[in-house]
Amino acid sequence: MTSSLSRRTLIKSAAGSALLAGIGTPAIVRGQADAIRIGHLTPLTGFLGPLGEYAVMGVKLAAEEINNAGGVMGRKIDLVMEDSVNPQTASAKAERLIERDKVAMIIGEISSASGLAIGQVANRLKTVYINTGCNSDALRGASCNPYMFHIEGANSMYVMAVGQYLLRENLVRGKKWYSLTADYAFGHDLLRVAKKFMETNGGQFAADELVPTDTTDFSPYLLKVRQSRPDLVISNLAGNQITSFLKQYSEYGLSFPVAGFGFDTVVAWGAGKGNFSGIWPLVWHHLVDTPSSKKYVEVFQKKYGKLPDNQSWGDYNSLKIVAQSMSETKSTDPQKLAEHLRKGAKFDVMKAREAYFRPYDNQMVMEMYAVRAKDPAKMKDQWDIYDALGAVPAANEDMEIIAPPKDGSCKIGA
Repeated sequence: MTSSLSRRTLIKSAAGSALLAGIGTPAIVRGQADAIRIGHLTPLTGFLGPLGEYAVMGVKLAAEEINNAGGVMGRKIDLVMEDSVNPQTASAKAERLIERDKVAMIIGEISSASGLAIGQVANRLKTVYINTGCNSDALRGASCNPYMFHIEGANSMYVMAVGQYLLRENLVRGKKWYSLTADYAFGHDLLRVAKKFMETNGGQFAADELVPTDTTDFSPYLLKVRQSRPDLVISNLAGNQITSFLKQYSEYGLSFPVAGFGFDTVVAWGAGKGNFSGIWPLVWHHLVDTPSSKKYVEVFQKKYGKLPDNQSWGDYNSLKIVAQSMSETKSTDPQKLAEHLRKGAKFDVMKAREAYFRPYDNQMVMEMYAVRAKDPAKMKDQWDIYDALGAVPAANEDMEIIAPPKDGSCKIGA
């Protein structure tokens, strides 16, 4: 990662030390005695750590703005923040946030396995949890529950977002793909959805490789790609796996086009100028041209000295949604919050159209985006790495056409 993204930078600060505290000492951003406590869980260590740093920046900025504007019903927001680490730790910390720290609800997570664990605790203790980074369709399917909501796009939404552009560029029908997939819940689910898209649209896989999440050397995989000579190389990787892959793909000088079905801007920034290529999907990016999006980019950049990414967007907007909902219901009761979110409340999430949580699976229905890597010679700086391809679905289409299929596996829907 670049120095600006270094986890060491976060750890050196007093706030960072608190954020990375162990399971027994949660970091609490203090407010007045009758403040509304909100739990925040996200990985700050491991291969998803660089994304977690941005999640923290986003949610802290939202809390600061809410409190500066008078809070919620005159009460300040207190963030009780933890490093989720892994599914077992995430489950234990979620339970403690609710039972000991008395949080009104929980925001966060990036790992689908940890998100499932947090969701199970939230369901058992009847507390709302908004998932800000877990993509697995299974969380919206067989593993759904009435208290787990998703501002993050599902894998099927990411596949649809980038798939429309792959179809337009004739990279699907009759083509051979070579995929590299993160070997954990998120990757397995994404590969399943990608294969379904590929088969539906007349293509085939030359090969699909499962890649351990701690892999740093991609040379064995890249040698196989070179020998296979696919029409397209697909990344179903996650976190800093993508950074390592992009760097090494560039170093090997492979000429096969690249696309990804899962993506975070931070990992591409970390790859360095000239190493990023291909077409990729995003739930939001800093080039989205709406008033609220441009305002967020401006404020985030002023506060942190860098552009916001898609992960910061999810955590920031989740807290804003919670504050808006509590103000509208005049309550912090989790039952009332869940009911409000499921009853069609509309939210400005920095996109051209307002978004809402659909009651079938508590997935936020919204626009998604695709981006294309820029020619390195045309990049103005280290952040200027892609051009926006546009929103999916089109402005005249129902946003729900890209949402996960209502296949009956989720049992909470109306």
